[in-house]
Amino acid sequence: MSPRPADPAVRGRLVEAAARILAGEGPHALTARRLAGEAGTSTMAVYTYFGGMEEVRGAVRKEGFARLAADLDATPTSDDPVADLVAAGRAYLSNGLANPHLYRAMFLEKPIDDAAAPEGEAAFQRLVEAVRRCMDAGRFDPVDPMGLLGWSVQLWTMRHGLVSLAIAGLLPLEHVPLHFADMSTRLFVGYGDSREAARRSVEQGMR
Repeated sequence: MSPRPADPAVRGRLVEAAARILAGEGPHALTARRLAGEAGTSTMAVYTYFGGMEEVRGAVRKEGFARLAADLDATPTSDDPVADLVAAGRAYLSNGLANPHLYRAMFLEKPIDDAAAPEGEAAFQRLVEAVRRCMDAGRFDPVDPMGLLGWSVQLWTMRHGLVSLAIAGLLPLEHVPLHFADMSTRLFVGYGDSREAARRSVEQGMR
């Protein structure tokens, strides 16, 4: 009798359950027995899909970055690179707020290895290229590679800070877009954009 084929739905439930456990109780609570119980399956199923808890934790981070990449891919591109930068920021915020357990595993828990490092680096490089596009269009002042990297870190820090505060319950959800729009405008002006142009682009990107 041939073995039953692996069911992607079961693997997905295990990843989601692992994310909830990690977010709520930390790595020490993630055991095969606990994970199986949370996912409504057997401990045998855990080892059917994963080699152990380290692999489970890596899969949680990879799933988080995969969902973020999908949301960023779905963000349309326009002829206004600054508006597109804002729209991508909105997608990042929405992703983090919609997937708080995965977000915690991606960014708020120390990784056990570099299993998701390529995915995380790819996500950050998207931001770097978006900032470079604004610079190439003449909206932001020209800077050297370290300046470009610095601006990208600042923008990521803004996004990350807003999501982190919101999922921790320290910032009301309805305040997130207000702060995001205001901080984006101020940063863009600091990068060389005119206040009026920055305001228009932020309004467009927030729609």
